[in-house]
Amino acid sequence: MSQIPQTLTHWLIDAQRKAGGDSVMLQLLDDIATACKMISHEIAQGAMLGNLGKAGSENVQGEEQKQLDVIANDIFLAVNAQAGHYPAMASEELEDVYVVDGAAEGKYLLLFDPLDGSSNIDVNVSVGSIFSILRLPEGADPSQAAAFLQTGVQQVAAGYALYGPSTMLVISVGQGVHGFTLDRNTGLFYLTHPDMSIPADTKEFAINASRARFWEAPVKRYVDECLAGKTGPRGRDFNMRWIASMVAEVHRILTRGGLFMYPMDAENQAKGGKLRLMYEANPMSFLVEQAGGAASTGRQRIMDVAPTGLHQRISVILGSKNEVERVASYHAE
Repeated sequence: MSQIPQTLTHWLIDAQRKAGGDSVMLQLLDDIATACKMISHEIAQGAMLGNLGKAGSENVQGEEQKQLDVIANDIFLAVNAQAGHYPAMASEELEDVYVVDGAAEGKYLLLFDPLDGSSNIDVNVSVGSIFSILRLPEGADPSQAAAFLQTGVQQVAAGYALYGPSTMLVISVGQGVHGFTLDRNTGLFYLTHPDMSIPADTKEFAINASRARFWEAPVKRYVDECLAGKTGPRGRDFNMRWIASMVAEVHRILTRGGLFMYPMDAENQAKGGKLRLMYEANPMSFLVEQAGGAASTGRQRIMDVAPTGLHQRISVILGSKNEVERVASYHAE
């Protein structure tokens, strides 16, 4: 009899048993998995359900929403509110905290980006969902943004769903990083990528080269050295990638190593950067560090940054440890 891979539910039971942790975490992550299955279905059906194209609205960031941005956000809110463990949630698509009716006794907070890389939807390129789970601080009011403004090191779990050729859920509860693939026949996530690890060295980096004219000198130096290849100071050739979906970029790094950069530059400096600390940078940094990588703004560890707002933006440089440290050293110089 062939061995059946471990399901997400059974893996979570084992993880809880080993850690002696809160059994509620199983329910939290199971609900997130359910939401991601539903979003995966909506994306896969796409044009057939009339889900593609613009929604005719903007989110709190002033960005034009796709129909699937709105659908994914509604699914995340509805599914994760049902068990009553979150008295409140925060979404990249919403300006304020979303208070969950009847969940006043909940002890956790959920932050999420319901659909990362949505500019790729209409051209059928990989997109994803990102989430971060925090404990509700003792005595804090969950209806206020202040309850959510915790550093990345305070996360108790984080992860993402990747909607690509297959749908994957990649998570960490502080015990490494593990990837689960959705079997559409059974509707179950199975453990297919245990103990994902990022090699310390790499010959691959990802950055939006169209912004080169705005880059700070340390970033430009790093990229120029990589592009110089074997004849340059690095003495080897590098490959450059760009998918315009952070989930897809980070998944590639967790699978085979690499460096992802969306740094603060002259054009976005007034905002602090491009990516959102609470919905993108912190959860991805948690995963990357759990897999042996590093995550920095170029000037400090991302997960040590004290947040000042729900939609705070930040510089992001993460991936293979030695390359992250090299870019940080250029900033220090």
